[in-house]
Amino acid sequence: MPGYEPVSLQSVCNAGVDVLGADPADPQLGNVEFRGLPFLIGSEDRAKDRCFVMPSEPVSVEIGKAARRVIVAHRQLEPGGPAGHGVGTRVADYVFHLAGGATVEVPIRERFEIQITQHAWGRDPFLAVGDTPDYNIDRFEGRWDQTGFRMTEHGKGWAQGYYLWCWDNPTPDAVIERLEIIPLGLPFLIGGITLGHLEEHPFVRTPGRPVRLLVTDDAVAGSTGVLDLDVDRGVATYPHRLPTGDDRPGYGAEHAGPGTSPAYASVAAIPSATLVVRHEGEELGQVRWGDVERDGHAESDRVRVELVDPGRNWVHVEVLDDSSGQPVPCRVHFRSPEGVPYQPHGHHNHVNQNLNSWHLDVGGDVRLGQRTYAYIDGACQGWLPRGEVVVDVARGFEYEPLRETVRIEPGQRELTLRIRRTTDMAAAGWWSGDSHVHFLSTAGAQLEQQGEDLRVVNLLQAQWGALFTNTEDFSGRVSAVHGGDYLTYVGQENRQHALGHMLLWGLKEPVMPWSSDGPSEAELGSALDATLSDWADRTHAQGGTVVAAHFPNPNGEPAVLVTTGRADAVEMLSHGDDALLEYYRYLNSGYRMPLVGGTDKMSSSVPVGLYRTYARLDPDEEFSYEGWCRAVRQGRTFLSGGPLLTFSVDGRQAGDTVDLSGPGTVTVEAGVTSIFPLHGLELVCNGEVVAAVPGNGARELTLTENVRVDGHSWLALRALGSDFHLDEWGRRVFAHTSPVFVACGGPWGMADPEGLHYIRTVVEGARDYVRHTAIRRPDELTTHHHGETDHLAWLERPFAEALQALDRRTANDDADVAQRPVET
Repeated sequence: MPGYEPVSLQSVCNAGVDVLGADPADPQLGNVEFRGLPFLIGSEDRAKDRCFVMPSEPVSVEIGKAARRVIVAHRQLEPGGPAGHGVGTRVADYVFHLAGGATVEVPIRERFEIQITQHAWGRDPFLAVGDTPDYNIDRFEGRWDQTGFRMTEHGKGWAQGYYLWCWDNPTPDAVIERLEIIPLGLPFLIGGITLGHLEEHPFVRTPGRPVRLLVTDDAVAGSTGVLDLDVDRGVATYPHRLPTGDDRPGYGAEHAGPGTSPAYASVAAIPSATLVVRHEGEELGQVRWGDVERDGHAESDRVRVELVDPGRNWVHVEVLDDSSGQPVPCRVHFRSPEGVPYQPHGHHNHVNQNLNSWHLDVGGDVRLGQRTYAYIDGACQGWLPRGEVVVDVARGFEYEPLRETVRIEPGQRELTLRIRRTTDMAAAGWWSGDSHVHFLSTAGAQLEQQGEDLRVVNLLQAQWGALFTNTEDFSGRVSAVHGGDYLTYVGQENRQHALGHMLLWGLKEPVMPWSSDGPSEAELGSALDATLSDWADRTHAQGGTVVAAHFPNPNGEPAVLVTTGRADAVEMLSHGDDALLEYYRYLNSGYRMPLVGGTDKMSSSVPVGLYRTYARLDPDEEFSYEGWCRAVRQGRTFLSGGPLLTFSVDGRQAGDTVDLSGPGTVTVEAGVTSIFPLHGLELVCNGEVVAAVPGNGARELTLTENVRVDGHSWLALRALGSDFHLDEWGRRVFAHTSPVFVACGGPWGMADPEGLHYIRTVVEGARDYVRHTAIRRPDELTTHHHGETDHLAWLERPFAEALQALDRRTANDDADVAQRPVET
């Protein structure tokens, strides 16, 4: 290899591989590379009997050439003291004989220039490096037992056979006639010696620098997959593609279709290093790192490598609320004009390389599309590039996202940013919350909810087969921060794959079992030990709240929960015709079901509160978790994926009832404001759109409409955004209120025959699943938590209750005991 020249030691080799014992069983011999540098270990034919120099008396290695540096691959075979206490012990002297008679003697000391390779952790030599470089862990595959380690992304290169020590020739133009090796008692061996003829130091002594990779082959640039970047005499991080498509201040950026380029990476290498760029194993080109550093770029074949490193400052950043001037929790993203991220220290530049992390690595960062944001408490610190820096700051739906370009000057160590609140929903009595969050810790939920200005987080214990999550977070009480303005309560999501999932809020003690009847909810081979109705009854006995999760699916027993009055609300996680059709069907059938919104957050690709519930408390009511849940049960809610709604019918709001003496007209006053562009605002009556205002990208719309009502009815408001969020669900920007009910000539009640027939069919189907499909334990071998001897009869009881309630409703029985009164 140019610049480095191995020295043959064959004439002085006096030991074979047997001196190594079983470490390693098949050592590297012949022409090899260590850290990208060439060495000749023994002979080119890789003979094993005489391949090392293991001196017991002085040995001379003939060199006869000038060299700037000499790199020795050697290892100590025995320590100079117990448990590494031989540090500083003199193992040998290396004497360099130069032309003209000058000599340079260097002591070779344990833990300085040499060390045993079977070292204890943390005892690398001070003046030598291992023969294996640091490395990237396999990007897309690996062993299960390495799952946690994989998230570190990189690994340290430990010495496998040798430590490499470099001697700098004080007179680099002088010929080195020979190297005399003088042993001093402790056994050691030398595997190889290489001469360095370049001005560079052979080991990396400069930190990583950001580069941009541009593929100049259009076919490859537009193809799928990722680029690979290899460096022979250094290291490089995984390349990540830079966003080139839809870019939304504070809410993510996307790629403009498939492609591999442009991408960015970080490179730390010596000038003679070669960078090789590949795609799907095919080499696209290679460049010399020294050329990139010298000229700022280098190009070869089908790739161009550009250095995008203007220098950097360690900067302390503070984000202030524009009106109060106080630090405000939020999420932030910093990047160079080229798109290279510089996130605060302690946070990711890119969460999990686009891998589906599920329940791993979900705290403190969130990725929307191809942009990662860090949650901060109002302040952060870390590296920022000098020159222009693009800043994104976001905080929920009531603050205008900030996109600002700032300039970092040499020597600058402070940066202040300001973010502006546009709406204060809490001041109007509307308090936001996420119905459904997984995997965050309590502290993590509190950080993120403050960063999203989300007042309530329902963090849920759950079972996923053999995995139980958030068990350690349950306390049976609310956790409050910021003077009680932000509340986290650990509840449960109880789950059964066919019958349904449900959210249990406000539990004082766990409701077990958390899941039932097999994967992917319960453990393999388990039986149907509980019903959703049983879980609901035990929750209500504690004063808790029951929500039918991600309505309507799984679509089985939620029909029982609704018809028997066990469900306090239904949850919608995203805009969808199926969910709206199901919700409207239940309303038309006479069930006053409040609507809530949540995220079902299970990864770092979903921000808490991206879909959220706004619940209205009375003006003189102090904000509390109990009050918020009570407002939900009363139907005083709207869900929001961005738009913020106002809605009244004859002055009454969501959850209320307007009483008319008979058919008549009601006046609807409605409006929406949004930090996202709007597609339109729609008024829905009994499932049909009766009035609409087009959005055309506006951020604010109003609607006033007189609506003719000929019988018992309900009205609700919904808003559609022009865009879809860049979370992993791709949810639409959307909002929907719970209904205002209009009673005409008596107590409100509806009983759509088609809807009731549908609901009955679902109840009967779920009952048949219990009877004929679900796994049950034999009664004679089982004592259940309910204590009854006939488990099947116990399982079927709520389904019978639901069918009886449907019979009464179908018969227009005004005394339907299954319909809960509205809470006050």
